[in-house]
Amino acid sequence: MDATPSLRTECCIAGGGPAGLMLGFLLARAGVDVIVLEKHLDFLRDFRGDTIHPSTLTVLDDLGLLEDFLKLPHDEVTELVGDVYGESVTIADFTHLDAPRPFMVLVPQWDFLDFIADRARALPNFSLRLGAKALGVIERPDDGAVIGVNVQTAEGGFAVHADLVVAADGRHTTLRGSAGLASEDLAAPIDVLWFRVPRDRADPRSQTGGSIRPGALLVTLNRGDYWQCAYVIPKGSLAALQAAGLDAFRDRVGAVAPFLVPGSSTLTDWDQIKLLSVQISRMPRWWRDGLLCIGDAAHAMSPVGGVGINLAIQDAVAASNLLTEPLREKRLTPEHLEAVQRRRDWPARVTQRAQIAIQNEVLAPVLAGTAAPAELPLPVRLLQRFAVLRRLPARLVGIGVRPERVETRAVSRQP
Repeated sequence: MDATPSLRTECCIAGGGPAGLMLGFLLARAGVDVIVLEKHLDFLRDFRGDTIHPSTLTVLDDLGLLEDFLKLPHDEVTELVGDVYGESVTIADFTHLDAPRPFMVLVPQWDFLDFIADRARALPNFSLRLGAKALGVIERPDDGAVIGVNVQTAEGGFAVHADLVVAADGRHTTLRGSAGLASEDLAAPIDVLWFRVPRDRADPRSQTGGSIRPGALLVTLNRGDYWQCAYVIPKGSLAALQAAGLDAFRDRVGAVAPFLVPGSSTLTDWDQIKLLSVQISRMPRWWRDGLLCIGDAAHAMSPVGGVGINLAIQDAVAASNLLTEPLREKRLTPEHLEAVQRRRDWPARVTQRAQIAIQNEVLAPVLAGTAAPAELPLPVRLLQRFAVLRRLPARLVGIGVRPERVETRAVSRQP
């Protein structure tokens, strides 16, 4: 007889990232019992994405949380500006978007996650288990339906039985494979080196942005007393960079962004520079009876446009809208899970196609180049000449394809 301790809930979500926490909060707010499992003990670690887009700000406004969220220390970006071969160019203008706040917010992702988690913890039917790693799904013996998940903690293992298990545990999800669901890898020609360089708070340069030089692309995020840097490299080229040595790498960084030179001397070990392997993938089918995958678990995104967090949150909102009543009324079926994929698969595919096109047609040629072109690419020149055109990339990045609005109501439920 199995003596493994177990818990019971209506929905168990693996992954305490943006998708998992937002879905957990939305479901619990609407009266569904929820347990969220997060393998780490806190949210204090470096994430790839710190941008909260107008689409997500609209969701927070729907929930009555926007004003409190904007009290967190943050930066507001109304335009995406880049330094392209020494010329300042404006790529996107968010000020014309039809949104409660027509700008992007730069805030450390751990602050955003803590903000959502704190609001969710105030709900009696929400539980966040930190340091709890989802190991694999539990299947019903007679028909193979997913009925729960096995969990490992430092204190030992336990099982969570649920009417629905949601895999929101990212591109390296453990649940997808344990459930026998496939994922298709789409080629990505780039990787990213992620590191930080000290910043003098007296430095008048404060704007987050990107710089392009022949053979190099660097994005810098202003985090107050340091720059969080993303240096884009051709996929598989890290070993060659390391063989050339750290001095050569620091020289490369300084050539792209001279303002980083004073602080780059703090890079004294390759351990300070993390490789983020860029992956674009998608699942042909996001669900099984009793299991749904959302966010990066269902469709891993490129960092191009910084849209991954916001697309994952849109998945969470759609899932909440479509699944709350079936979960509350104990009538959840595979057709309800299929409806979530039907709603969100097309936006994910369109976004990925756009990212792949930018990677192949813009980023790869830049990284392969040894000299600046005689003039800026035609699309960039058009954006500079006709300001109205900047609204299109702003719409695609800031709002995205098929944005979601919260349709569920808050329900008072006693513990």
